[in-house]
Amino acid sequence: MLSVTRPIALATALASAALLAGCGGSDDTAGNGRSAVAAFYPLAWVTDRVAGNGWEVDNLTQPGQEPHDLDLTIAQTAALDSADLVVLQKGFQPAVEAAADNTDAPVLDAATAVDLVPAAEGDDDHEGESAGEHAEEDDHGDLDPHFWLDPLLVADFADAVAAELGEVDPDRAQAYADNAADLRGELEALDEDYTTGLASCERSTTVVSHQAFAYLTRYGLEFEAIAGLSPDAEPTAADLAHLQEVVEADGVTTVFSERLVSPKMAETLADDLGVATGVLDPIEGLSDDTAEEDYLSLMRANLTALQQANGCS
Repeated sequence: MLSVTRPIALATALASAALLAGCGGSDDTAGNGRSAVAAFYPLAWVTDRVAGNGWEVDNLTQPGQEPHDLDLTIAQTAALDSADLVVLQKGFQPAVEAAADNTDAPVLDAATAVDLVPAAEGDDDHEGESAGEHAEEDDHGDLDPHFWLDPLLVADFADAVAAELGEVDPDRAQAYADNAADLRGELEALDEDYTTGLASCERSTTVVSHQAFAYLTRYGLEFEAIAGLSPDAEPTAADLAHLQEVVEADGVTTVFSERLVSPKMAETLADDLGVATGVLDPIEGLSDDTAEEDYLSLMRANLTALQQANGCS
Protein backbone atom coordinates (compact mmCIF):
# COMPACT_ATOMS: atom_id res chain seq x y z
CA MET A 1 0.00 0.00 0.00
CA LEU A 2 1.43 3.34 -1.02
CA SER A 3 1.12 5.89 1.77
CA VAL A 4 2.46 9.30 2.82
CA THR A 5 4.42 9.84 6.04
CA ARG A 6 2.73 12.22 8.46
CA PRO A 7 4.63 14.12 11.14
CA ILE A 8 4.05 12.57 14.57
CA ALA A 9 5.37 13.24 18.02
CA LEU A 10 8.84 11.99 18.86
CA ALA A 11 7.53 9.78 21.65
CA THR A 12 5.14 8.08 19.24
CA ALA A 13 7.90 7.77 16.65
CA LEU A 14 10.12 5.94 19.11
CA ALA A 15 7.27 3.72 20.32
CA SER A 16 5.85 2.47 17.02
CA ALA A 17 7.73 1.45 13.90
CA ALA A 18 4.45 1.01 12.06
CA LEU A 19 3.49 4.60 12.60
CA LEU A 20 6.93 5.67 11.51
CA ALA A 21 6.16 4.18 8.12
CA GLY A 22 3.18 6.49 7.91
CA CYS A 23 0.52 3.82 7.48
CA GLY A 24 -1.55 4.11 10.61
CA GLY A 25 -0.37 0.74 11.95
CA SER A 26 -3.30 -1.26 10.61
CA ASP A 27 -2.86 -5.03 11.15
CA ASP A 28 -4.42 -5.92 7.79
CA THR A 29 -1.80 -3.90 5.90
CA ALA A 30 1.19 -5.17 7.85
CA GLY A 31 1.76 -8.03 5.40
CA ASN A 32 5.03 -9.76 6.15
CA GLY A 33 6.23 -6.74 8.10
CA ARG A 34 8.58 -5.43 5.42
CA SER A 35 8.71 -1.72 4.62
CA ALA A 36 10.29 0.41 1.93
CA VAL A 37 10.81 4.16 2.03
CA ALA A 38 10.82 6.05 -1.27
CA ALA A 39 11.96 9.64 -1.59
CA PHE A 40 9.27 11.01 -3.92
CA TYR A 41 6.24 9.97 -5.93
CA PRO A 42 7.53 8.26 -9.13
CA LEU A 43 9.97 6.16 -7.11
CA ALA A 44 7.27 5.29 -4.58
CA TRP A 45 4.76 4.36 -7.28
CA VAL A 46 7.14 1.97 -9.03
CA THR A 47 8.32 0.44 -5.77
CA ASP A 48 4.73 -0.13 -4.65
CA ARG A 49 3.76 -1.75 -7.96
CA VAL A 50 6.77 -4.09 -7.94
CA ALA A 51 6.66 -4.95 -4.23
CA GLY A 52 2.99 -5.88 -4.27
CA ASN A 53 1.17 -7.23 -1.23
CA GLY A 54 3.19 -7.74 1.90
CA TRP A 55 5.17 -4.51 1.69
CA GLU A 56 4.39 -1.12 3.11
CA VAL A 57 5.78 1.59 0.79
CA ASP A 58 6.17 5.00 2.38
CA ASN A 59 6.45 8.11 0.16
CA LEU A 60 8.42 10.78 2.03
CA THR A 61 7.02 13.61 -0.11
CA GLN A 62 3.43 14.53 0.71
CA PRO A 63 0.88 15.58 -1.95
CA GLY A 64 1.24 19.28 -2.67
CA GLN A 65 4.87 19.36 -1.53
CA GLU A 66 7.62 20.26 -3.99
CA PRO A 67 10.09 17.37 -3.60
CA HIS A 68 13.16 19.59 -3.95
CA ASP A 69 12.04 21.45 -0.82
CA LEU A 70 11.65 18.35 1.35
CA ASP A 71 12.99 18.58 4.90
CA LEU A 72 12.63 15.35 6.84
CA THR A 73 10.79 15.21 10.15
CA ILE A 74 12.12 13.16 13.05
CA ALA A 75 9.52 10.52 12.27
CA GLN A 76 10.51 10.35 8.61
CA THR A 77 14.18 10.01 9.48
CA ALA A 78 13.36 7.19 11.89
CA ALA A 79 11.18 5.49 9.27
CA LEU A 80 14.02 5.67 6.77
CA ASP A 81 16.43 4.25 9.34
CA SER A 82 14.17 1.28 10.15
CA ALA A 83 13.15 0.45 6.56
CA ASP A 84 14.07 -2.77 4.78
CA LEU A 85 14.83 -0.76 1.64
CA VAL A 86 15.37 2.92 0.85
CA VAL A 87 14.73 4.12 -2.71
CA LEU A 88 16.03 7.55 -3.67
CA GLN A 89 17.70 9.48 -6.46
CA LYS A 90 21.00 11.13 -5.71
CA GLY A 91 21.25 14.72 -6.86
CA PHE A 92 17.53 15.38 -6.37
CA GLN A 93 16.81 15.66 -2.64
CA PRO A 94 19.86 16.44 -0.48
CA ALA A 95 17.99 15.96 2.80
CA VAL A 96 17.05 12.40 1.90
CA GLU A 97 20.57 11.61 0.73
CA ALA A 98 22.04 12.88 3.99
CA ALA A 99 19.68 10.75 6.05
CA ALA A 100 20.31 7.69 3.88
CA ASP A 101 24.06 8.05 4.41
CA ASN A 102 23.45 7.38 8.10
CA THR A 103 21.27 4.29 7.76
CA ASP A 104 22.20 0.64 7.59
CA ALA A 105 19.27 -0.13 5.30
CA PRO A 106 19.97 -1.14 1.68
CA VAL A 107 19.72 1.89 -0.62
CA LEU A 108 18.67 1.80 -4.27
CA ASP A 109 19.76 4.90 -6.18
CA ALA A 110 17.61 5.43 -9.27
CA ALA A 111 20.38 7.55 -10.80
CA THR A 112 22.55 4.44 -11.11
CA ALA A 113 19.71 2.12 -12.14
CA VAL A 114 18.81 3.89 -15.41
CA ASP A 115 20.67 5.79 -18.11
CA LEU A 116 20.18 9.50 -17.42
CA VAL A 117 20.61 12.01 -20.24
CA PRO A 118 22.95 15.01 -19.94
CA ALA A 119 21.28 18.05 -18.41
CA ALA A 120 22.12 20.11 -21.48
CA GLU A 121 20.21 17.74 -23.81
CA GLY A 122 16.95 19.34 -24.84
CA ASP A 123 17.82 22.51 -22.93
CA ASP A 124 17.82 25.93 -24.50
CA ASP A 125 20.96 27.99 -24.97
CA HIS A 126 20.13 30.64 -22.34
CA GLU A 127 21.39 33.33 -24.64
CA GLY A 128 23.31 36.09 -22.93
CA GLU A 129 24.16 33.81 -19.98
CA SER A 130 27.46 32.08 -19.56
CA ALA A 131 27.62 28.34 -18.97
CA GLY A 132 28.86 28.98 -15.45
CA GLU A 133 25.97 31.27 -14.63
CA HIS A 134 23.46 28.76 -15.93
CA ALA A 135 25.09 25.92 -13.97
CA GLU A 136 24.65 27.89 -10.77
CA GLU A 137 20.86 27.89 -11.36
CA ASP A 138 20.54 24.14 -11.56
CA ASP A 139 20.78 21.73 -8.64
CA HIS A 140 21.23 18.47 -10.50
CA GLY A 141 24.78 18.52 -11.81
CA ASP A 142 25.55 17.18 -15.27
CA LEU A 143 22.57 14.83 -15.65
CA ASP A 144 18.85 15.44 -16.03
CA PRO A 145 17.08 13.56 -13.20
CA HIS A 146 13.57 13.43 -14.71
CA PHE A 147 13.93 9.95 -16.22
CA TRP A 148 10.40 8.91 -15.18
CA LEU A 149 8.96 10.93 -18.06
CA ASP A 150 10.29 8.17 -20.35
CA PRO A 151 8.08 5.09 -19.78
CA LEU A 152 10.75 2.71 -21.00
CA LEU A 153 13.24 4.04 -18.46
CA VAL A 154 10.59 3.60 -15.79
CA ALA A 155 10.38 -0.04 -16.88
CA ASP A 156 14.15 -0.37 -16.51
CA PHE A 157 13.90 1.16 -13.05
CA ALA A 158 11.17 -1.33 -12.13
CA ASP A 159 13.54 -4.17 -13.05
CA ALA A 160 16.16 -2.67 -10.72
CA VAL A 161 13.60 -2.42 -7.92
CA ALA A 162 12.63 -6.07 -8.45
CA ALA A 163 16.26 -7.14 -8.25
CA GLU A 164 16.81 -5.17 -5.04
CA LEU A 165 13.63 -6.51 -3.44
CA GLY A 166 14.76 -10.01 -4.38
CA GLU A 167 18.01 -9.42 -2.49
CA VAL A 168 16.05 -8.38 0.59
CA ASP A 169 13.46 -11.16 0.26
CA PRO A 170 14.91 -14.02 -1.82
CA ASP A 171 11.90 -16.29 -1.27
CA ARG A 172 9.71 -13.93 -3.34
CA ALA A 173 12.30 -12.85 -5.91
CA GLN A 174 10.34 -14.40 -8.78
CA ALA A 175 7.15 -12.65 -7.69
CA TYR A 176 8.93 -9.29 -7.78
CA ALA A 177 10.36 -10.07 -11.21
CA ASP A 178 6.89 -11.01 -12.45
CA ASN A 179 5.41 -7.78 -11.07
CA ALA A 180 8.10 -5.78 -12.86
CA ALA A 181 7.40 -7.65 -16.09
CA ASP A 182 3.68 -6.91 -15.81
CA LEU A 183 4.44 -3.25 -15.20
CA ARG A 184 6.77 -3.17 -18.19
CA GLY A 185 3.87 -4.29 -20.37
CA GLU A 186 1.76 -1.34 -19.20
CA LEU A 187 4.65 1.07 -19.68
CA GLU A 188 5.38 -0.20 -23.18
CA ALA A 189 1.72 0.38 -24.05
CA LEU A 190 2.05 3.94 -22.71
CA ASP A 191 5.18 4.43 -24.79
CA GLU A 192 3.30 3.28 -27.88
CA ASP A 193 0.50 5.74 -27.11
CA TYR A 194 3.04 8.56 -27.04
CA THR A 195 4.75 7.38 -30.19
CA THR A 196 1.57 7.19 -32.22
CA GLY A 197 -0.17 10.13 -30.54
CA LEU A 198 2.65 12.55 -31.30
CA ALA A 199 3.61 11.18 -34.71
CA SER A 200 1.67 13.78 -36.71
CA CYS A 201 1.61 17.28 -35.22
CA GLU A 202 1.43 20.77 -36.69
CA ARG A 203 4.29 21.93 -34.49
CA SER A 204 6.87 20.39 -32.20
CA THR A 205 8.04 23.35 -30.12
CA THR A 206 6.60 23.33 -26.61
CA VAL A 207 7.13 26.09 -24.03
CA VAL A 208 7.26 24.88 -20.41
CA SER A 209 7.95 26.36 -16.99
CA HIS A 210 11.24 24.58 -16.32
CA GLN A 211 13.44 22.18 -18.19
CA ALA A 212 12.01 18.90 -16.92
CA PHE A 213 10.83 17.35 -20.18
CA ALA A 214 13.95 16.46 -22.15
CA TYR A 215 13.09 12.76 -21.91
CA LEU A 216 10.05 13.41 -24.11
CA THR A 217 12.17 14.72 -26.98
CA ARG A 218 12.48 11.21 -28.41
CA TYR A 219 8.83 11.52 -29.43
CA GLY A 220 9.76 14.36 -31.79
CA LEU A 221 9.10 17.27 -29.42
CA GLU A 222 11.33 20.24 -28.75
CA PHE A 223 11.10 22.04 -25.40
CA GLU A 224 11.85 25.65 -24.60
CA ALA A 225 11.91 26.37 -20.87
CA ILE A 226 11.19 29.63 -19.09
CA ALA A 227 13.61 28.54 -16.34
CA GLY A 228 16.32 25.88 -16.13
CA LEU A 229 16.30 22.47 -14.47
CA SER A 230 15.53 24.01 -11.10
CA PRO A 231 11.85 25.05 -10.84
CA ASP A 232 12.88 27.98 -8.63
CA ALA A 233 15.25 29.48 -11.21
CA GLU A 234 14.40 32.95 -12.50
CA PRO A 235 14.59 33.63 -16.26
CA THR A 236 16.79 36.43 -17.50
CA ALA A 237 15.63 39.19 -19.82
CA ALA A 238 17.51 37.41 -22.60
CA ASP A 239 15.61 34.19 -21.86
CA LEU A 240 12.26 35.95 -22.13
CA ALA A 241 13.24 37.72 -25.36
CA HIS A 242 14.35 34.39 -26.81
CA LEU A 243 11.05 32.75 -25.85
CA GLN A 244 9.06 35.55 -27.47
CA GLU A 245 10.95 34.98 -30.71
CA VAL A 246 10.33 31.23 -30.50
CA VAL A 247 6.60 31.59 -29.82
CA GLU A 248 6.15 33.97 -32.76
CA ALA A 249 8.37 32.05 -35.18
CA ASP A 250 7.01 28.57 -34.44
CA GLY A 251 3.35 29.47 -33.95
CA VAL A 252 3.29 28.22 -30.36
CA THR A 253 -0.27 28.30 -28.99
CA THR A 254 0.27 27.37 -25.35
CA VAL A 255 2.65 28.11 -22.49
CA PHE A 256 2.63 25.31 -19.92
CA SER A 257 2.84 25.74 -16.16
CA GLU A 258 3.05 23.05 -13.46
CA ARG A 259 1.02 22.11 -10.40
CA LEU A 260 3.62 22.12 -7.62
CA VAL A 261 5.17 25.53 -8.36
CA SER A 262 3.69 28.95 -8.96
CA PRO A 263 2.24 29.38 -12.48
CA LYS A 264 2.95 33.13 -12.39
CA MET A 265 5.88 33.14 -14.82
CA ALA A 266 4.05 31.02 -17.37
CA GLU A 267 0.84 33.01 -17.07
CA THR A 268 2.66 36.34 -17.39
CA LEU A 269 4.54 35.19 -20.48
CA ALA A 270 1.39 33.78 -22.07
CA ASP A 271 -0.54 36.96 -21.34
CA ASP A 272 2.23 39.13 -22.82
CA LEU A 273 2.29 37.02 -25.99
CA GLY A 274 -1.44 36.53 -26.32
CA VAL A 275 -1.37 32.72 -26.16
CA ALA A 276 -3.15 30.19 -23.98
CA THR A 277 -1.91 28.54 -20.79
CA GLY A 278 -2.06 24.87 -19.89
CA VAL A 279 -0.68 22.41 -17.36
CA LEU A 280 2.06 19.91 -18.18
CA ASP A 281 2.91 17.83 -15.14
CA PRO A 282 6.55 16.78 -14.62
CA ILE A 283 5.13 14.23 -12.14
CA GLU A 284 7.74 15.00 -9.53
CA GLY A 285 4.97 14.59 -6.96
CA LEU A 286 1.24 14.58 -6.51
CA SER A 287 -0.78 17.72 -5.84
CA ASP A 288 -4.03 18.16 -3.97
CA ASP A 289 -5.78 18.04 -7.36
CA THR A 290 -4.05 14.83 -8.48
CA ALA A 291 -3.91 12.94 -5.17
CA GLU A 292 -6.27 10.29 -6.57
CA GLU A 293 -4.36 9.93 -9.87
CA ASP A 294 -1.41 7.69 -10.61
CA TYR A 295 1.63 7.83 -12.86
CA LEU A 296 -0.13 6.26 -15.84
CA SER A 297 -3.15 8.57 -15.74
CA LEU A 298 -0.96 11.65 -15.30
CA MET A 299 1.22 10.67 -18.24
CA ARG A 300 -1.87 10.19 -20.41
CA ALA A 301 -3.20 13.59 -19.30
CA ASN A 302 0.14 15.07 -20.38
CA LEU A 303 -0.18 13.35 -23.76
CA THR A 304 -3.62 14.85 -24.29
CA ALA A 305 -2.35 18.32 -23.34
CA LEU A 306 0.58 18.03 -25.77
CA GLN A 307 -1.66 16.84 -28.59
CA GLN A 308 -4.05 19.75 -28.11
CA ALA A 309 -1.28 22.37 -27.85
CA ASN A 310 0.69 21.08 -30.83
CA GLY A 311 -2.19 20.31 -33.16
CA CYS A 312 -1.60 16.57 -33.32
CA SER A 313 -3.92 14.28 -35.22
